[in-house]
Amino acid sequence: MFDVAVFGSLFLTLFVIMDPPGITPIFLALTAGRPGKVQKRMAFQAVCVAGGVITVFGLLGHQILNYLHVSVPALMIAGGLLLLLIALDLLTGKTDEPKQTKDVNVALVPLGMPLLAGPGAIVSVILAVQKAHSVATQVSVWAAIIAIHVVLWLVMRYSLVIIRIIKDGGVVLVTRLAGMMLSAIAVQQIINGVTQVIQGS
Repeated sequence: MFDVAVFGSLFLTLFVIMDPPGITPIFLALTAGRPGKVQKRMAFQAVCVAGGVITVFGLLGHQILNYLHVSVPALMIAGGLLLLLIALDLLTGKTDEPKQTKDVNVALVPLGMPLLAGPGAIVSVILAVQKAHSVATQVSVWAAIIAIHVVLWLVMRYSLVIIRIIKDGGVVLVTRLAGMMLSAIAVQQIINGVTQVIQGS
């Protein structure tokens, strides 16, 4: 009742796309200046949001996209543009302002979506669920989805220890580095979407 190959393949795919190690500096940058308890809660909220979005698209992905007349490349380009706007805020230091950091729940956007539950992860899950024709493969697919979200929560939850070591100056540096990384991810996502549009035309 369990297909190890399907589980391993989807888990590794989602690990590369959702990138638990790479999300750490972005998580630290976006949650900087908040109490430890709030940051831990936001890590849990981000994973719950991502899990909810992934689950909905895993079950109803094709129907949702068809109903909205939205193609996968369009989803990728839109997600990339949103990430690019957030990356520019990190690079220019706008997240240092109280209104930008303390009054907005970044666990929902951009952490939960589109950083964790981005177009790449959504498409991978839609395809995996579509190809899972037996009970064993279905169980394996959903087990892999749950497992990657547990890993994401553990990574973000215990990355807070880093803040105690690097102090405020280190957080500013991490914020700038996160902005650079996030902008590169955003641009690559836009390029992938545009490439798919050109190939499909």
